[in-house]
Amino acid sequence: MNSASLFLLRSLGAAGSVEGSSFWLPAPASTLAGKVDWLFNAISLIALLFLLLIATLMGLFVWRYRARPGRPAEPAPSHNTPLEIAWSAIPLAIVCWIFWEGFQGFLELHTPPQNAYEVLVSGQKWKWLFTYPNGVVDENLHVPVSTPVRLVLSSEDVIHSFFVPDFRIKRDAVPGRFTKAWFEAPRPGEHRVYCAEYCGTSHSDMTAKVIVHPEGEFQRWLDSAADLLDRMPPAEAGAKLFVQRGCKQCHSVDGTGGIGPTLKGIFGHEQVLRDGGRARVDEDYLRESILDPQAKVVAGYDPVMPTFKGRIKDREIVALIEYVKTLR
Repeated sequence: MNSASLFLLRSLGAAGSVEGSSFWLPAPASTLAGKVDWLFNAISLIALLFLLLIATLMGLFVWRYRARPGRPAEPAPSHNTPLEIAWSAIPLAIVCWIFWEGFQGFLELHTPPQNAYEVLVSGQKWKWLFTYPNGVVDENLHVPVSTPVRLVLSSEDVIHSFFVPDFRIKRDAVPGRFTKAWFEAPRPGEHRVYCAEYCGTSHSDMTAKVIVHPEGEFQRWLDSAADLLDRMPPAEAGAKLFVQRGCKQCHSVDGTGGIGPTLKGIFGHEQVLRDGGRARVDEDYLRESILDPQAKVVAGYDPVMPTFKGRIKDREIVALIEYVKTLR
């Protein structure tokens, strides 16, 4: 069983009581989900009917033609042309129909409408980040209701897989290339996002939400998110950015170890580097670590942090530095 199946089964526990859910699948929450479910159920029913037919005939034949005392064995017929044509033509017709239906669904799943709203999706160990056309970055995917949304996926490190069971979409995020997916949610609500490709020790924690806003609320959320640095003190905004940008996935703020060094109490102190040198943690050091993390790597840690050059604004860097100063 692959990762997608495991996540889908895990989601059924929460979806079992949702209206429209079934034993196999959570409630459909996108315009394409119903078509996917219909074909899935059709293939499952066909497989079940053939299973029952073949198993029943096997049982009847085993009983009817069993060996019995005093009765000699009869020679088996060489072939039966009408029967052979039937058991070849009928499955072929069914398989061709399944291919045609699946091919049509594949094209629809991979052809977003021209007016789709575009969101950039970035996967990294172990976090999803969503970037909107106005530059807002958030850890959850916010979308307007009844609006086609086109996702452009990429990865900062290893292969991840963007999977939303309620929408019936799953698309790999691959380093060095872009992949696309799209959906349209006809009803407001929240839906879980998983990574369906094993990507390391915290793979199962790489989750997010799709928040479908009611009519008119999405634009208000987007405007509010864009004014984050204007509405909050720098340190408070930095704390929010620390979560949104995925910093907490590798750096703790309570002194515990992680993929990267803890940030608790580091400001104003010296760090021992991998090359044997030392560096005092001040504003310049923190800025360099964000934009060029390979320049001064702390001893005991691998140089795995991606650069944020071109992905983060100067005001956001200032806010993050102010937040680190408060971690005493």
